[in-house]
Amino acid sequence: MSATGTKTLPYGEAAIAEAARVIAGGGCVAVPTETVYGLAADATDSDAVAGIYAAKGRPSFNPLIVHVPDLAAAETLAVFDDAARALATRFWPGPLTLVVPVRPGAVSTLVTAGLDTVAIRVPAHRAMQAVLRATGKPLAAPSANASNRISPTRAEHVLATLDGRIALVIDDGPTSAGLESTIVEGRTGEVLRPGPITANQLPPCSRTGGSQEPTVAPSGTSGSRPPGSTAGVTAPGQLETHYAPSKSVRLNATTAEADEWLIGFGAVAGDDTLSANGDLRQAAARLFDALHRADASSRTSIAVAPVPLGGLGAAINDRLRRAANR
Repeated sequence: MSATGTKTLPYGEAAIAEAARVIAGGGCVAVPTETVYGLAADATDSDAVAGIYAAKGRPSFNPLIVHVPDLAAAETLAVFDDAARALATRFWPGPLTLVVPVRPGAVSTLVTAGLDTVAIRVPAHRAMQAVLRATGKPLAAPSANASNRISPTRAEHVLATLDGRIALVIDDGPTSAGLESTIVEGRTGEVLRPGPITANQLPPCSRTGGSQEPTVAPSGTSGSRPPGSTAGVTAPGQLETHYAPSKSVRLNATTAEADEWLIGFGAVAGDDTLSANGDLRQAAARLFDALHRADASSRTSIAVAPVPLGGLGAAINDRLRRAANR
């Protein structure tokens, strides 16, 4: 247990039992997934969901992703047409979130931020699956960090911003994907947020003019909209400022300027590197970990080397652009 009261338990039966107890009592628990650590609470309990928003300091217009154990459970909460069901069948369990029409009363309206859709996914990670089975509840679970701060890929990253605000962190080591899930509008195939499942892995987008690849929605508008407004936000992760360190971030840097911590990639060496050999999968897995180290360094600002846009590079650059937009 930390000095301020947040308990950390290694993955195992004791941790899962404690997580189920906390969630049944209306509390929040940080649980690893294959993407990042999520802050989980009962998605059907408005008070519990309000606890997520309070712990994170998250604006109420920003909806949450709901995690369920399988497609059958998802279909009790939301309406799936043939297109959405095909995506779920192909990519679940895994790092794909589908935005589909919510069934009335299925989850708290705080989860959907008043929208008539819900963002939902089936995680592949053993810890989140175990907690879902132990609680028997759909779990709202955004990233387990203070709002607009760097996403957590390790238990210690959770404690960096939420220590003392939540009851428990389940520690199952670093996450594998390192980026939040790809979000797709289930009925149209529109990519609302790039992620570990890339556009060229998705099927042709037959409902948006027959293009050979899904379209990518424009990024969300600024996070400065008034509380309670949902204008321009159709899914989680669309705020223009997001995933941000406390220090300024300069992108496409090939050398470090005075008092900068340089995060390298490929031929650009730095104080740290996303991937020395230019491997985008490795870079995605290391991105938030590297930003956490840079933010904790004694340097006053951060620079990041250029990362190609192709494949996973689209998701990496999306996160970096939002991190730099302070």
